[in-house]
Amino acid sequence: MQASDFKGLYAIIPTPAVPGSDALSAKNTIALDETERLVNNLIRDGADGLIILGTTGECATLSAADFRAFVDCVCRTVDKRIPLVVGATALGGHEVFDRLSFLKAQGADATMLGLPMWQPCTLDMAVGFYSDVSEAFPDLPVMVYANARAFRFSFPTEFWAAVARNAPSVVSAKSSHARDLARNIAETGGRIHFMPSDMVANQFFEISPETTTSCWATAAAMGPEPAKALIDAINRNDTSEANRLGERIAWANQPIQPILADQEGFASYNIQVEKTRIAEANYCIPGPVRPPYNHFPENYAELSRDCGRRWVELRRELSVNLAN
Repeated sequence: MQASDFKGLYAIIPTPAVPGSDALSAKNTIALDETERLVNNLIRDGADGLIILGTTGECATLSAADFRAFVDCVCRTVDKRIPLVVGATALGGHEVFDRLSFLKAQGADATMLGLPMWQPCTLDMAVGFYSDVSEAFPDLPVMVYANARAFRFSFPTEFWAAVARNAPSVVSAKSSHARDLARNIAETGGRIHFMPSDMVANQFFEISPETTTSCWATAAAMGPEPAKALIDAINRNDTSEANRLGERIAWANQPIQPILADQEGFASYNIQVEKTRIAEANYCIPGPVRPPYNHFPENYAELSRDCGRRWVELRRELSVNLAN
């Protein structure tokens, strides 16, 4: 995969958990049947790609055995029908190497990879890490997980320019904001695809219409149709429809805006928000949150449930529009 190969909606999914997975002693927590059902339904309903094992996928809290069980199940279910990007972020480089080796052997098309998590990386450390990964796995495309809050690294333009020079397997970045987008594209010579979420896809399109060809959406696990319709409108240059859909997606997400606005607070409740709204929408059964993140204030939980209910209404609205 190269930068120009990323097109359409990339659905981000939770890692479905069996009952009791919120216990510290739990083992074999992957709900394999639900995982298979969710992946098949997303492909049926129009997802163009799949991203697993980021924050929503609880990459940081899976045991090694559960990581392998989930990756194996998803790879077998997808079976090369759509591009599959598998997360491999870990505490240190050695564990990252093991995870990358496994997901590559299982047939993943690319990896989404954040920086090792303990000490914050300097610029030299961060560039060196992706350069080392590129050297070790030259034929495994890398999507940089550019989450500044999670990895305590700002991912400045200098980083992208250096990675473009020194890590040829880095071809994409999971992005959440349009800050410095034009400069980042220019400094990387267009070699890295900066993929926005469905919530900011229109902002990316305004800045760089020629490179805004895909988006990611955790909301796709509530049903992919709204985000899919948005990126399809962008790809056919239907600005009016894209703006309308962007406004409707913003309306659906309005209940959780107070949580999103508090960056430090959201950092503590990211997984809980996602799995609560996904459960309420009932497109899939995400199961309990794995420890230690299985605590969630009830007022935040109700805001998340309201978001899930609005997404169901938006899917219903879009279904009526398509039928007409």
